[in-house]
Amino acid sequence: MATMTECRTALDRLSDSLASADGDVRGAAALNRSLSCHITDLDATFTGRLENGRITVLDDHPGPPREKAEIRLAMTGDDLVSMVGGELNFAKAWASGRVRLEAGFRDLLKLRSLL
Repeated sequence: MATMTECRTALDRLSDSLASADGDVRGAAALNRSLSCHITDLDATFTGRLENGRITVLDDHPGPPREKAEIRLAMTGDDLVSMVGGELNFAKAWASGRVRLEAGFRDLLKLRSLL
């Protein structure tokens, strides 16, 4: 099972990947939205912002998200680490229910290019 430190590192790596992306991926990551990532097996949540093509983690706390972020993710720590590491395909994990993504309809349309 991935640790909080490994999950935080994975989010930082994802942020770096988004920041260096171009084309449609860069456009999708250019949203300015609040973000939460609930790590279900650790019952912990990272909160922050997706802004200017980067994810900035502002806080982490035990339990589910305390507030409803504009973009909400939920998955196990191992799945987060595997997705960022390239071993787990996000679209397949999302389609199978391993990863939950909730956002407004317009945001989902923009984020689909990340899939």
